[in-house]
Amino acid sequence: MTRRWLPGAAAALLIRPRLWATAGRQIVRLAPPGWWRRWPLLPLPDPAYLRFRLVTQYGDPGHAPEPRDVIAYLQWCRRQPR
Repeated sequence: MTRRWLPGAAAALLIRPRLWATAGRQIVRLAPPGWWRRWPLLPLPDPAYLRFRLVTQYGDPGHAPEPRDVIAYLQWCRRQPR
């Protein structure tokens, strides 16, 4: 799966400063251990986890996450007790 969805999700997040901390926490939580040792040097979720989430969300592992769904997920995470 390509990462072409990242700029759209980042743009949607950029205009929602209340979700920045939540997004940071989720990036850390979802990044696989040692992510900095593998290319690309980004804390992206494990591909198997992302594939599972895409199948459960869209029914298709090749469907790119939609920015509105990323925002909805982060809003849900923000509302959850820590």
